[in-house]
Amino acid sequence: MSEIIELLRGRLGERVSLGDEDRAAHSHDYWALTALRSSRGQPPPQVAAVVRPADTSEVSWVLARCHETGTPVIPYGLGSGVCGAIMGRPDAVVLSLEGLTGLHHLDEHNGTARFGAGTRGSDAEAAVAAEGFTLGHQPQSIGVSTVGGWVATRASGQFSTAYGNIEDLITDIEVVLADGRVLRTATTPRSSTGPDLRQLFLGSEGTLGVITEVGFSLIRRPESTAGQAFHFVDMEAGLEAIRVVVQSGWAPPVARLYDPRESLHHFPEDCPEGRCALLWVHEGPVPRVEVEVDAVARICADLGGESLNPSTVDQWFEHRNRVSPWESFFERGIVLDTIEVGCSWDRAGELYRRAVSSCSRVDGVLSVSAHSSHSYRAGTALYFTFLARPDDGSLMENTYLECWAAVMDAVGEVGGVISHHHGIGRVRRGYLAEQLGPVGLDLLRSIKGALDPRAILNPGALIPD
Repeated sequence: MSEIIELLRGRLGERVSLGDEDRAAHSHDYWALTALRSSRGQPPPQVAAVVRPADTSEVSWVLARCHETGTPVIPYGLGSGVCGAIMGRPDAVVLSLEGLTGLHHLDEHNGTARFGAGTRGSDAEAAVAAEGFTLGHQPQSIGVSTVGGWVATRASGQFSTAYGNIEDLITDIEVVLADGRVLRTATTPRSSTGPDLRQLFLGSEGTLGVITEVGFSLIRRPESTAGQAFHFVDMEAGLEAIRVVVQSGWAPPVARLYDPRESLHHFPEDCPEGRCALLWVHEGPVPRVEVEVDAVARICADLGGESLNPSTVDQWFEHRNRVSPWESFFERGIVLDTIEVGCSWDRAGELYRRAVSSCSRVDGVLSVSAHSSHSYRAGTALYFTFLARPDDGSLMENTYLECWAAVMDAVGEVGGVISHHHGIGRVRRGYLAEQLGPVGLDLLRSIKGALDPRAILNPGALIPD
């Protein structure tokens, strides 16, 4: 490693960091299992160095040198991923994108903007908001994730039911391939010039290329925003309300349905115990919002929904991005995580029941709950949360993995998708072969071999061995 590090330092100088704390901080993401192991004195191996290029040309040069020497490279945004896509190894360097930040271009007439891939999501949103726009992408992690990370994980935001997911919101990307070549896709609203090359890198988790710039198709800041909430007898009734609303052509950006456990947790003073809270947020021109609010309210009432205090939506806005650190639970012997999956409408109720039932049977499980967070004409995403406290603290990791297996098995039995927006990383990698099938997995490996023949980009993430 000394040879490649000296080579990199010859070009980037002190922007190649060898400090112990720096290397340790960049050797993991926010995966619960990594945090659990670290809390027990088993941190992940440290990388050899943290490299901080200042622009695309330097990223290209670094990757070319690492390609020539066969040095593994781990691309790094802000480390907010929760699936273990980042894992240190002593023969690898981390390529930090913190130097590739800021608004590079904003076109008010066409409603487009381009950012360096390392730009913090909340900074990007603030930059376009100053000009009367929004990105339309509001993940819970907006303050701790980057726009490049959104593309690399195929992310989804809380307002996706109307505005779409990251693949619907971008116009173009710039990517540096493993050998240092730079690909920039065309900045157009749509193209029929063969396969969409952007799709190769959406969800690639740093294994096929390093995203250095992202272009967005912006949305004008809405003239009006309104919220309303209802409660239903069970998840199936609430899911049916969302399905009817979306398939009727209405497009509220937010449609969130909480099961009884989560409804009681989030809205103890508003939602009756045992009922499921359904929150709607409507945005757009005043006349459209007014009509949509009335239409959605009628649909909910017709399907058995009863009104909740509108302040329920205000509570959600106030608390929606608050997350307790893993360590506060580990100290009490509790292991936990969230698992987001998806399926068609006809399978959603069954998936909810099977996953909750199966995960609840794992020894030590304290609670399993879920909510519907992103919906489409053809189906929805379910977001499960489990907490477990095994009698023997040494079994926390086993219990964690058993809970994951229970939910993944339920998804397989029902015929759903094992990840909606968090990605694969390492926690889901063992389930990907069944999800893609042998032909799909062979194709993914072939693409990896073509784009990264020396397999230097983020080895161990996404692609099963």
